[in-house]
Amino acid sequence: MDATGTTALERLDAVRADLDGVRLTLPLDGALESQQAAASAVRQIDDYVRPRLTDLDAPLLAVVGGSTGAGKSTIVNALVGSPVTRSGVIRPTTRQPILVHAPSDAGWFASDRILPGLARVRGRLTSPDERADTAGDAPDASRIGELVLLSDARIPDSVALLDAPDIDSIADENRALANQLLAAADLWLFVTTAGRYADAVPWRLLDDAASRAITVGVVLNRVPASAAEEVTEDLRRMLAARNLAAAPVFTIAEQPLDAAGMLPVAAVAGIRGWLESIAGDRAERARIAAATLHGAVVDLGSRIERIAAARQAQLDWAVDAERAIREEFRSADAAIDAATQDGALLRGEVLARWQDFVGTSDVFRQVESWFSRTRDAVTSWLRGIPQPVVDVETTIEHGLHAVVVDQAARASAGAWRELQRSRAGRALAEGRAELSAPGADFAKRASAMIRDWQGSVMQLISDNVGSKRTRARVLSLGLNAVTVALMVVVFASTGGLTGGELVIAGGSAVIGQKLLETIFGEDAVRRLAKLARQDLGERVDALLQSEADRYTVLLDEVRGGPDPERLRTDAAALVAAVESQRA
Repeated sequence: MDATGTTALERLDAVRADLDGVRLTLPLDGALESQQAAASAVRQIDDYVRPRLTDLDAPLLAVVGGSTGAGKSTIVNALVGSPVTRSGVIRPTTRQPILVHAPSDAGWFASDRILPGLARVRGRLTSPDERADTAGDAPDASRIGELVLLSDARIPDSVALLDAPDIDSIADENRALANQLLAAADLWLFVTTAGRYADAVPWRLLDDAASRAITVGVVLNRVPASAAEEVTEDLRRMLAARNLAAAPVFTIAEQPLDAAGMLPVAAVAGIRGWLESIAGDRAERARIAAATLHGAVVDLGSRIERIAAARQAQLDWAVDAERAIREEFRSADAAIDAATQDGALLRGEVLARWQDFVGTSDVFRQVESWFSRTRDAVTSWLRGIPQPVVDVETTIEHGLHAVVVDQAARASAGAWRELQRSRAGRALAEGRAELSAPGADFAKRASAMIRDWQGSVMQLISDNVGSKRTRARVLSLGLNAVTVALMVVVFASTGGLTGGELVIAGGSAVIGQKLLETIFGEDAVRRLAKLARQDLGERVDALLQSEADRYTVLLDEVRGGPDPERLRTDAAALVAAVESQRA
């Protein structure tokens, strides 16, 4: 228990939950390896770290590993004194792991305390009298995912032997299982030969053993008598160079096997003596268990650091991708905003309808004298309009709709190009070609948004009529007419015109501006135009952001999972807790 009152097991469970939640879905450099490392770390926690942390006094598990054809099974058979494992010239031979233990230790290994992912199968040992007739009749190791348990009194209490598949097997599942079993070991009995002791694959595993402080015994098998001293000396030199000088080396001379395919008992006497010395010394067993556990946890912390870095790379990519996608839609938003305040929407059909509405031929000739005219004169002009106010409102809606849809299409195309720019983006967007254009219902939603805004402008006018006199003026002109006038002002200026200012679209908004000033006053018009423009901007922004969400929702899976810093923090806390417990 640490200073916070948290036990090492609780720290371990937090780390396991973190690792189990890691999802490195983007095909970035190293992502696949880091995802596999996370899965491997979870398996090791379940297979070894948690059970060993729970009980340091439990029997040790010695895993016998090595390269293809090194003679692992033959050595295990010799140590047990019976042909318990299948050996032969056809590879791969050891497919199903076989665990041999003392009868008193049966309960430890029959449960799923260690290697919980492997089903237990109880096997049967042959007697000495049966050996010659049953050579090769060991449990048929043809199924992956099962652990064969064999009990025999010739195995010392508190140390069990597990014959693992070849570390360089041609079968992927065998190699994966071999690595899993070695990660679940308290100590290794590593078997190599005089002809293959310098191979790269075994040394990668031995380097791993050194980094994790695992107790290792090395068996040098099939050594020609003439080369025994030279080869053994070279192997010891290589072990010392890798911080494994303390590893005992057991040399087995090249010799024929008996009729049952067995080595003579004397050939493995040194190995048996080493295992029995460990089994008979409780303090040494505790030291080995604690050292291996500590090494495994420290190594786990190192692996988590790499996993956290890979996780951070995924999050950084997602942040950059979202920023680029959002920027496409922010640019579209800005373009729409510009189009609604530079007079662009008051050209063409909108301008023509507005001019019809206010009686352009009469009104524009009298713009100079407008500033001194009264509300009654304005009203007389408006009563003679040739086209209904709805025409102006409709053309404004159509014009604004065209701008919004066009800019959304540009943004969607830009966001799609951004995703297609990288391998990760292409993987994310695979099968989502519809993202190259706005959503199928975008045009409909844009129309609804504009109509809602027009309704809100009308409501804004209604909410600001104020006095009875103002209300009477609005009613005399018509609420729709006053609403349209305000929309025209919005599209002609960023904040409403004042005094005698003329606007961009050839003075087309001046009539509406002066009309509104006559009704509400100059300051009120400025405020109403600002509120209406702000409302429109917020609605356009929300519409475009909902389109951007179609892309960024793809990133949710990337963002889901543990924070990289939490991974590091929990791992560091676990290492500290185990070190404290060990001390």
